[in-house]
Amino acid sequence: MLGEGGRYAARQAAALFALAGVLAILGIAATPAGQRGLLAAIAGADLLLAAVAWWLPWDRLDPRAPLALSLPALAVLSVSTWAFGGTAAGTAPFYMMLFAWVGLHFPTAAVLALTPPATLAYLAPLVVSGRDPVAVSSVVVFVPTLVGVGVLIARQVDHQRRDRETIRRMERWRAALTAALAHDVRSPLTSVQFAVETLNEDGPDLPEERRDAIARVAIRQVDRIRRLAADLLDADRLDSHGDLRLDLHPLDLRAAAEKAVGYLSAPVRVEVPAGLTVRADPQRLEQMLVNLATNAVRYGAPPVVVSAAPAGRGDGELLAVHVRDHGPGIPEDRRSLLFSRFSGAGATPGSVGLGLWITRELARAHGGDAFYAPADPGSLFTVTLPAAGRAAAEPATGRIA
Repeated sequence: MLGEGGRYAARQAAALFALAGVLAILGIAATPAGQRGLLAAIAGADLLLAAVAWWLPWDRLDPRAPLALSLPALAVLSVSTWAFGGTAAGTAPFYMMLFAWVGLHFPTAAVLALTPPATLAYLAPLVVSGRDPVAVSSVVVFVPTLVGVGVLIARQVDHQRRDRETIRRMERWRAALTAALAHDVRSPLTSVQFAVETLNEDGPDLPEERRDAIARVAIRQVDRIRRLAADLLDADRLDSHGDLRLDLHPLDLRAAAEKAVGYLSAPVRVEVPAGLTVRADPQRLEQMLVNLATNAVRYGAPPVVVSAAPAGRGDGELLAVHVRDHGPGIPEDRRSLLFSRFSGAGATPGSVGLGLWITRELARAHGGDAFYAPADPGSLFTVTLPAAGRAAAEPATGRIA
């Protein structure tokens, strides 16, 4: 019964209806004989509403659908007040519980929308029963009290939901950053291991130029590991709202692509037109490009080509960065899972399925997205990023969708 969503809201309403029905049954013995039948009918209506609220398939309906239960509840409360001569003392607690229930599960607007029918349900039996003006005027105090309680609960619950969402977003980002570190460190570590083993085994026999080249590769990869560790584990990159802060700059896309593919052991062709600039975090852009290019080299076939072109027009213009290989492509039954977390786990030896997921999350944090399309032959992965304007570089935040 405890939780969020339409199903839980309806079941809690069912519990309230059942409580009202049981109390009505218990009150029959102390009720004058002429009113017992009416009280039994009220108890039956409460229990019927409880059964309906409990058994209807609320999961298939709109999450706000259980709010409709408040209308028959008000009708039963109104009839109950009328049945006992317009005395609201017995029904007032249930009015309060009804508004508390609405505040717990629905927004403030729902509490306000319930105010007119609640006013009518409370006032009508007092007037019909001929109660004195003092009793009728109690609506001026009672209904605002109901609304105040409902609004206060709704606002507090909304505040707590936002806090929980912020915590979930922060934990998701931290998990993403830690996973990215584990994923992205593996490739440069392999290169460093190869360089060290080569120098250890064949160093004296290698030409000096070859030794220097191998050493430069190892140093470059170590520097990349260092930057990944310092950047991805920096908790300060998460702001108080759970968003990842991005250090956005206008970046030359061709230069960024050439630098990124330089980390790979296999050749990748860069065909990005000169003059294209994106507004991105330099290290995050490098991370996305390395992930896509590594994925194409590892699972596709040469040639692997990085290209780019405008993807939109107007103030929100985007640039599309494409990475294409000429391999067998992605089987159709796996395409829908490509960008999900751990999508590659078990599908390919040594793969944990994080690279594409990380790439998409980083692209969305920049205001773009990541896509896959079959090529003929091969695969085409695309990342969209905002084209750079003339504004100066400034920090920004990116939110996971």
